[in-house]
Amino acid sequence: MKLTAILLAAGLSRRMGTDKLLMLYKGKTLIQSAVDLLCDIHADEMILVTSQKRLCEISLPQSVMPIINHRPQEGQSGSVRIGTERSTGTHLLFLTADQPRLRASDITPMLHLSKRHPAKIIYPVTDGKPTTPTLFPAIFRGDLLSLRGDAGGRAIRDAHTGASVEYLPDMPEHFTDFDTFEDFSKIN
Repeated sequence: MKLTAILLAAGLSRRMGTDKLLMLYKGKTLIQSAVDLLCDIHADEMILVTSQKRLCEISLPQSVMPIINHRPQEGQSGSVRIGTERSTGTHLLFLTADQPRLRASDITPMLHLSKRHPAKIIYPVTDGKPTTPTLFPAIFRGDLLSLRGDAGGRAIRDAHTGASVEYLPDMPEHFTDFDTFEDFSKIN
């Protein structure tokens, strides 16, 4: 397996009314924490899809390839397409930057599952609902490149339920994301 980890961090934070990825969690901005997580995964290839403003706010190791999404208003699918276009891996792991509790050790079981099911989409389920990150084999590259709107890879996973494997994490609270100040206060 050649793993490409793609951090999607170009969203507009519309529901927050402020740039949530520049908010602090345990002394770091959310985007910096997410970049640190990206590096902790030790993927063969690491890609950050973000805005120019956010890129200026972080310390980025040379091992991470930054790509600016100049059209974030297109929704998450635009960032997925940009990251997919630049990827060369046999498996693409898509992460978001609004899960500040997530650790590399939470993702490792997904990678082990993928070794047993190399042609399957692997995704975590918490409280009975699918969440991120999501691991796609490169056979879904065409589907990822054809995405539109703000759905991200969810549409592909939903269209290929027979080619998907759920992962039930030991620490489901680590997979909590947030979109509002109320959500953020619950995890902070």
